[in-house]
Amino acid sequence: MHRMSYDAILFDCDGVLLDSEPLGCGALAQAITAAGFPMDRDEAARIFSGNGGDQSRGWMAQAGLDAEQVFAAADRMLFQMFDQHIPHIPGIERVLWDFDVAMAVCSNSSIRRLDRSIARTPLARRFGPHVYSAEHVARAKPAPDLAIFAAARLGVAPERAIFIDDNPHGILCARDAGCLAVGFIGPSEHREGHADRLLDAGAHHLVHGMDEFHTLLSDLSLPLFEKA
Repeated sequence: MHRMSYDAILFDCDGVLLDSEPLGCGALAQAITAAGFPMDRDEAARIFSGNGGDQSRGWMAQAGLDAEQVFAAADRMLFQMFDQHIPHIPGIERVLWDFDVAMAVCSNSSIRRLDRSIARTPLARRFGPHVYSAEHVARAKPAPDLAIFAAARLGVAPERAIFIDDNPHGILCARDAGCLAVGFIGPSEHREGHADRLLDAGAHHLVHGMDEFHTLLSDLSLPLFEKA
């Protein structure tokens, strides 16, 4: 099964390329708490991780919060954190520079957040212009729009792309687009039963850490860059 050849890898950003999910959820929890709705980081992760902006705004509207003020406050805190340090997922560099296939970022984050995070890291060189936000398409994940859009920009069929995401929204996006869906469990993952949720969403494979993802890509016979 899944022995066809693959021409591209599509990466979620927070939690897959960058170990920034705890920072983002912490900043959002602080902003929501300051707005009068007490919340800790774990609850923010459970409610908001992987959401598109519209989904998060809908939750805040139901809670009686001004979403734009909350987002602005959370962004200020998060970007201050990014100015100090933008943590990478361990082992991601080896994955990015070992395999000779096209690559893109597919994130539900805003363009502004991607410009302040992934675009400021050395990892960005591997993607060139192919860093895509939900703002580039009509519908955020879990809709398939972002995967289809990125594959088209890379010039590959979605069926020949691997999509790796640490959230069920991304797995649903990948499956509905026709990609090979890989669920990722990163070093900061602490949500109980999260692996099962990725599998329930339809992940074809589940990997714990980038070393396991590298092994999977090798097993799928992705071409390697020739070493000088």
